[in-house]
Parts: sequence; C-alpha cells; structure tokens
Amino acid sequence: MSDLFTGISEKVKAQNPTIVFPEGMDERIIEATVRLKADGVLTPVLVGNKEEIASKASEIGQDVSGLDIYDPETYEQFEELVDAFVERRKGKATAEDARQILKQPNYFGTMLVHLDKAHGLVSGAAHSTGDTVRPALQIIKTKEGVKKTSGVFVMVKGEERYIFGDCAINIAPDSSDLAETAIEAAKTARVFDIEPKVAMLSFSTKGSAKSEETERVSDAVQIAQEREPQLTLDGEFQFDAAFVPSVAEKKAPDSPLKGQANVFVFPSLEAGNIGYKIAQRLGNFEAIGPILQGLNKPVNDLSRGCNVEDVYKLALITAMQGLEK
Repeated sequence: MSDLFTGISEKVKAQNPTIVFPEGMDERIIEATVRLKADGVLTPVLVGNKEEIASKASEIGQDVSGLDIYDPETYEQFEELVDAFVERRKGKATAEDARQILKQPNYFGTMLVHLDKAHGLVSGAAHSTGDTVRPALQIIKTKEGVKKTSGVFVMVKGEERYIFGDCAINIAPDSSDLAETAIEAAKTARVFDIEPKVAMLSFSTKGSAKSEETERVSDAVQIAQEREPQLTLDGEFQFDAAFVPSVAEKKAPDSPLKGQANVFVFPSLEAGNIGYKIAQRLGNFEAIGPILQGLNKPVNDLSRGCNVEDVYKLALITAMQGLEK
C-alpha cells in the first residue's frame, strides 16, 4: 500500500469508525470488509440477509461471522429510520412509503449514516452512480452553501498525488458550479495532506483565446477567489501552464501557481473523465474515487468494475472523510 494509504490507515485505525456497505452479497465487498475487520482499521457493517451473506461468503472462502450484518427486514430500530425518513422528506413520503423505500439497501444504509449509526457509506460495486447518489442527496443532502455535489479522483503515483475534478457528476457545470467544485476540491485535498494549489483548466491561458467556454472558466475563477480569497487558485489555464514551471513562466508569469498546481478543475465532465483516464492509463497513475464532495456526511461511489483493493481503499477514504466532519 502506498504511503498515502498507510498514513490514512493509521489515522483511521486510531478512531475505528463505522462504515456501512449496502451491497452485502457482492463477493468483492465481502472480501474487502473481512480484510478491513481483520486489519482493525474500521468497523464494517454489511446490509442484507445474514444467512444469505454467510452462505455467499462461505462459497468464496470467507468468514463473516465477526462482521455486523444489518437486515432491513429484521432491524430492531427500523421504525426509527422510518420516522426520520418521513421527517427528512418533508411530506414527500408517508410512513408506508418509507417502509418500502428503506427496504432498499442504499436507502437503508444512507439513513444509518444520517442518524449517526455509521460514519459513512460505500456503494456502487453493483449499483449505478445514480442509485448510490440519489439517496444521499435526498437524505444527507449537501452542506450549507453548497448547491451541488461533485466527484473527484485522487491520482497517486509514488510520492505524487493530485486531485482531479469534477470527473463523475456534473455534465455541463456553469461558472458557479465550477467555483464550488474548486473550493470543495481544495478541502478534499487537505484531507489527504495536500496543501491545495488550484488550477481552473481550459484550452486557453489567461485570455489567449476568447469564447463562451473560456469566459465561463475565467468567471468561475473570479467567483472562487471572491468566496475564498485565501485559497491559492488561478486560471483559466491550459494544463501545461498550470503544471510545468517553465511554461508557466512564459504564459502566466504573474500567477501565484507558478506551474505547481496540484488540484485541477476541469471545465466539463467530458474533459474531466477523459483527463483522469489518460493519466491513469498512459501515465500509470492510480485513480482513487470518485470521491463525492459537498455532502453533509460521506457517501462514496465505487465503479462497478472495481476490485477488492478499490473497495478497501475507498472505505479508508470514506472513513477519513467521516473523521474530518
């Protein structure tokens, strides 16, 4: 495990937070949670039928007898969750509606987080991003002052670590959305002991090209600087002007970034998704995420193509976010 995750593991282990995994029947989830429990870094909670999960675990040579398993059908505090859900939805769901909705593992698990019965949630191995994020937006909701959640990746290779966003959620962000993503990405960076230097990316550097797209980014820079004047943030930048000091000296000599950016905000989901995958596949960076930011409590979304190591690491990140609250 990289130094980044060794450090996170040590910090998390000292607090032993609880993380809920709604996909209790997924083999990758089972294996990762057994390992997390054995390593003593956090307390995993699986959601599902205990006998069915135990049988599935036995099939793959795993023993879940030491894990907490909550079944919505038999959970003793289920009515507490129902009442809290009805209150949270403010007339959009009756108690009977809530009883049906909360039998869905992602909704059930999200309510556990909302009621502080768990510090965070990890899902997505067998569910779409929408199925993971929707309950979080309805129940946990975004922090005060944050209009939209966004998704970032921590890109890791050796001692190098960077934040890329938004690479997961918002397809066509406006200037306010981009500014919000930048501010929240800086906070995420600090969770990983990265002192943020934020670059707002475009195909233009400081007005070298003019278009609706470049002006949207330059407006976002102004909005973010007004909201967080102490944050080291600048743009709009082409990637090389944000990352290569010699190029920055030529294209943006007065910028505080000086070609040393470590948090990169892409102008669209299209650009962000392409960008992180290029770094991952051609640059051999490990892409950890997407990490959802802007929520009141941490909920994170796995790729359906994830492996056991991905589950393990995202659980650590989710626990770390939970401890930062």
